Amino acid sequence: MKDLDNLNRQQLHWEQAFAKNNEMFGESPSDAAIRAAEIFKSHSQERILELGAGQGRDTLFFARNGFQVHVLDYTSEGTERIRQKAKEQGLSDRITVVEHDVRQPFPLPSGSFDACYSHMLYCMALTTDELVALNDHVRQVLRPGGYNIYTVRHKGDAHYGQGVHRAEDLYEVGGFIVHFFDRAKVETLTDGYELIDIHEFEEGGLPRKLYQVTLEKNSVE
Repeated sequence: MKDLDNLNRQQLHWEQAFAKNNEMFGESPSDAAIRAAEIFKSHSQERILELGAGQGRDTLFFARNGFQVHVLDYTSEGTERIRQKAKEQGLSDRITVVEHDVRQPFPLPSGSFDACYSHMLYCMALTTDELVALNDHVRQVLRPGGYNIYTVRHKGDAHYGQGVHRAEDLYEVGGFIVHFFDRAKVETLTDGYELIDIHEFEEGGLPRKLYQVTLEKNSVE
């Protein structure tokens, strides 16, 4: 493993980015959140855990659409911004926000959520070993049959192989480190789950090329 210190310094980089721009990703929900909400509703999944929620654009969308959302995010800037927006929009009763590093076990009861959602959290500065542990943390807090829906940038993305190589398939571009996935990496993260779907889509002006992965926690472990 190389440049581990650079991977660990990403938290400060995100704090500074959020402090400079209160609406870094805009206010509209991502296409990934809109699609995930449809999937959650079709399976009567109402209690959602969101990881790495940024400044809350998807969090607020879920809450406005009737979901109970519990957020874990490791930036104080992001978590405070989400709390402020929830209060301003009268959604505080539907949104709980906790500052937490998802590389650590979650401070949550086992089997307490219907589903988990994260948009590009899995492709942040996380090693494969950390991703395996993260996926297990998610599985622990999902009820049997619960869904884990996450998005990641994949190796068809224009930024793959660009910038500074930090480790594995992690590259730093513009100060942000991205872990690029292929389908084999998705398969690596299926222990304790059934792989339901890998949906390919694009986002942003580059455009970024992503997978939206849907996993279902095994009913029998």
